[in-house]
Amino acid sequence: MGFYEEDVKGLVRFLADSPTAFHAVDHFARMLEEHGYHGLAERERWQIRPGGKYYTVRNGSSIIAFQVGETLEDYSFKVTASHSDAPTFRVKERAELTVKGQYTRLNTEGYGSILCSTWMDRPLSVAGRVIVRKDGGYREELVKIGRDLVLIPSVAIHMDRDVNEKSAFNKQVDMLPLFAGSADHAQGSLAGIVAEELGVDEAEIFGMDLYLYNRMQPSIWGKEGEFISAPRLDDLQSAYTSFTGFLRGADAGAVNVFACFDNEEVGSNTKQGARSTFLRDVLERINEGLGKTQEELRCALASSFMASCDNAHAVHPNHPEKTDENNCVYMNGGIVIKSHAGQQYTSDAFSIAVWKGICRKAGVPVQFFANRSDMRGGSTLGNIAMSQVSMNAVDIGLAQLAMHSSYETAGVRDIDYMIRAVEAFYDSGIREYTLGSRE
Repeated sequence: MGFYEEDVKGLVRFLADSPTAFHAVDHFARMLEEHGYHGLAERERWQIRPGGKYYTVRNGSSIIAFQVGETLEDYSFKVTASHSDAPTFRVKERAELTVKGQYTRLNTEGYGSILCSTWMDRPLSVAGRVIVRKDGGYREELVKIGRDLVLIPSVAIHMDRDVNEKSAFNKQVDMLPLFAGSADHAQGSLAGIVAEELGVDEAEIFGMDLYLYNRMQPSIWGKEGEFISAPRLDDLQSAYTSFTGFLRGADAGAVNVFACFDNEEVGSNTKQGARSTFLRDVLERINEGLGKTQEELRCALASSFMASCDNAHAVHPNHPEKTDENNCVYMNGGIVIKSHAGQQYTSDAFSIAVWKGICRKAGVPVQFFANRSDMRGGSTLGNIAMSQVSMNAVDIGLAQLAMHSSYETAGVRDIDYMIRAVEAFYDSGIREYTLGSRE
């Protein structure tokens, strides 16, 4: 069996294993360890050597890995950046709400721009990070309740006759999941389930970052098995494929960097988001660890390149009018290059040319996406990250349907396309990404 089939299976396993950003980053860290990467703690001094392979994690939900080339007299960085989070519902600290002594609901709030209707009438559960206090210290534990635990019920059409003509949902009223059929034991019961799952006393739990997740497993479907549907394809599909390409690529004359940030769906304004100092801190510490000066760092950044990897909107089969007439993309059509006049995407003529050249070298098709000029589009982390550390950058992704649904759809063949393109990027000599001076 070739890389293609194995990579599809690998993505399916990763999606099933990653109900939250914490789990996705933990999965990446374990894979890096298996490939000989050495973990570095930000609070400790780093020892960096040419030819070394390293990674560091911030907040348990963002990760940066890097391969250091062996001949770095005149070096640069090659970076891919993606995000680990997805729209969902966060469980509030005081979680249980009772209804007339008969039902118990979980008190939640929306995280990101959620397609609310897709979360209703399907099995859900709870996962996230738990802080446990034991022996005078704190430790972090990941939890994933692996059973159908809650459900958000729709209102019957007999009680809401115009439901099919409206699409307004109140997140404090309509979107709270049903958790239990009796309020008798409600207080603390979710924490009790979490404690039992972790094998600790409930009194030892001092903090929880818990989220709802869709229990539906990833599915490969279509006439020829050409589609994949799963929770959190935005952006775990791009994160996994760029990570796989990173593991396979190598360049002795550069530092190859894989970055996956948390909190893109809520603006990236956190210590672990793309707008934080995380990427800049890591690049500066690499430069310092190699014994190089600040001037050499500035030279390196000026000749560096980043690919911001975040999925894109495919033409909808029932609503092709929602996309631009000819700057539109299709699933299984290849890598999407995104651009925007207002710089919501970081692509420009130079970075587009570079990425087209990389894809041509890899034998991978490209597509071009721009929003309709009369519709507001989304944004991504490329320009946000570049506000902290500047280099040439392009916004790319893979075409998908139902972005921000609890169950999204994308193309199976695009998995291979992205891996091959990213591997070619990390394999290529860095100097071809430097724009020549006009003299």
